Amino acid sequence: MTQSTTRAKSAVLAANEAFYAAFREGDYSAMDALWSTEHQVTVGHPGWHHITGRDEVMESWYRILRLGRPPKVKAIDPNVIVNGRSAMVTCIEDVGEVRLVATNTFVEEAKGWKLIGHQAQHLPDS
Repeated sequence: MTQSTTRAKSAVLAANEAFYAAFREGDYSAMDALWSTEHQVTVGHPGWHHITGRDEVMESWYRILRLGRPPKVKAIDPNVIVNGRSAMVTCIEDVGEVRLVATNTFVEEAKGWKLIGHQAQHLPDS
C-alpha cells in the first residue's frame, strides 16, 4: 500500500467517524458540512424510499436529526476501500439492540473527503 493510499484511508476513516459523531449528537450543521456540494448524492435510510439529490438528502437528515430523536449509532469494524479520489466504507452500525450493515461512499474534494452516499439496512436474521 502506498503512503498516499494510507493517508487517504486515514482521512476517509476520520470523515466516516465525523459522520457518525454528527449522527449521534444530532448535529445537523456538522452533517450538512460532511455531504458533497459538488457531486450527486443519495441516501437509503432503513424503512424509507431511496432519496437522491442534495436538497432531498439534507431534508431527510433534518427530519432525523432535528425533528426526530437521532439514534446513538456507532460504526463497528469499518473497512475502507480507496480508488483514487473515491472511497467506500463498509461497517456494522450498532444502534443499541439493532444492528445494520452500512455503506458510506466518499469523494475527495478541495475541502476534503465528502459523502456522496449512505445506505443502511437491517442485517438478516442469523
